[in-house]
Amino acid sequence: MRPLLVLLTVAAFALTAADKDRKIAVEDDPNQIGNRKVAKGWNLYSLDKEIALGKTMAAELERNVKIIDDPVISEYVNRIGQNLARNSDSEVPFTIKVIDDDSINALALPGGFLYVNTGLLSHAESEAEVAGAMAHEIAHVAARHGTRQESAGQVISWATLPVIFMGGGWAGVGARQAIQLAIPMTYLKFSRRYEAEADNLGLQYMYKTGYDPAAFIDFFERIQALEKKKKGTIHALFGSHPVTGSRIRDAQKRIERNLEPRPEYVVTSAEFSKVKSRLMMLQNRRQMDTKDPDAPVLRRNPQDRESGTTSEEDRPRLERRAAE
Repeated sequence: MRPLLVLLTVAAFALTAADKDRKIAVEDDPNQIGNRKVAKGWNLYSLDKEIALGKTMAAELERNVKIIDDPVISEYVNRIGQNLARNSDSEVPFTIKVIDDDSINALALPGGFLYVNTGLLSHAESEAEVAGAMAHEIAHVAARHGTRQESAGQVISWATLPVIFMGGGWAGVGARQAIQLAIPMTYLKFSRRYEAEADNLGLQYMYKTGYDPAAFIDFFERIQALEKKKKGTIHALFGSHPVTGSRIRDAQKRIERNLEPRPEYVVTSAEFSKVKSRLMMLQNRRQMDTKDPDAPVLRRNPQDRESGTTSEEDRPRLERRAAE
């Protein structure tokens, strides 16, 4: 029995040592952020053209949504996003804005134009959860998923068309694409492979910025429960890839395998609570502003406002109709 125990002990030690010495792939290693090419692959767009495309799409989007102009909320969300972007593989600057929309969603356009819905901020329970959603979208931009996916589709369409119909050169193609891509959510329906890559990169960006990556999973699990309870609660969250049990499990495995535990993480802040309160105030104000303008309103006589009384003349009176 003793030799067997020794063999088992040696085997266990060997497995532990092998696990410690296991080399993490470059695309999974947060220490390699900024020193790797996560956007490698076929792409018809140069970086400059991608930024120009994103700018056009952002202008189209902002014509159809209401952007929150509250300086406290805007600055707070922008600061979270810029910190994440600095700790990402992105090669473009980010423009970050908040959309006044109750749906739980965030989206990023090609070239670094990132939008966060007020609904996402309202449903998040910590700053780290907001950061997780934003990190995922930043990952889509860093890996240039939008233009890579569009480029692959364009190649397929070219292969099915006679050469005569390809007139107009690159400028013609660009113009047609600009028209076709005017609706961002149609454009951002990424493949499962791209969504999985954005999850992986987003977790690394959170981790490197100092946030607890487990918050990403916490948020996923809660919104999954919300969606089961009430269908349609989650509007196109993170593209078209639904929040599934397998996606949550994959994220958990990546955290355990690739992200070395730290003694402390950023989870939330007093500023997060302040922003949530301001959002609630704005929403209440919006509800008041959208009340029926034809609804009856009780008005007090200006002369009696200070005293808080109402004169007899201003009180409603019932009068008997004179007999005819």
